[in-house]
Amino acid sequence: MGLRFLEHILILTHDPGGTRDWWCETLGFSEGPHPDFGFPVHWLYIGEQDVVHIGKANYSRHQNQYLANREGARGAADTGAIDHVCFNCEGLLEFVRRFEARGVEFSERQANGQALFQMFLRDPINGIKIELNFAADEAARAGRRPTRTAADAASEPTAAGG
Repeated sequence: MGLRFLEHILILTHDPGGTRDWWCETLGFSEGPHPDFGFPVHWLYIGEQDVVHIGKANYSRHQNQYLANREGARGAADTGAIDHVCFNCEGLLEFVRRFEARGVEFSERQANGQALFQMFLRDPINGIKIELNFAADEAARAGRRPTRTAADAASEPTAAGG
C-alpha cells in the first residue's frame, strides 16, 4: 500500500478553451470524455489515461464548493508552491519542430551523468512551467545539445548570494 502514480492535474484558468487548445496543439494531448460535474471541464488524455483536467476559475459557487475552493480564489493567478509538471516523452524532434513552428520558447538541459534529457517551456496562458523528459540517447541521436547542465547551475550564485 502507498503512493503508486500521479493521477492528474487540474488547471483552473480564465481561458479554458485557449488552455485546452494550447496543450493539445503544442504538446500533443487529445481531448476526451469526462463525467458531468455540473460545471464545464476539459479532460486531456495521453492514450487512454486522462492526465490534465481544465476548468474555468471561479465558474460557480457549486464548482468552488465541489473543489473545496475558497470563494473568490484567484485560480490561475497563483499556483502556490508547485513549481512545474513533468511528462515522460519520446519523439524529441517532433516536439522541437512543433515548438519552433509555434514560436514556443524552450530550454534543453541534461544533468551530468544522467540518462535523461529535459526540455522546459511555459504554458503562455497560465504561466505553468512544463518539463518534458526524454532518454538522453534519443537526444544524442537527434544531435540535440543541452543549453544548461547541472555543472553550469552549480557555478551560479543563488538569490541568497551563494
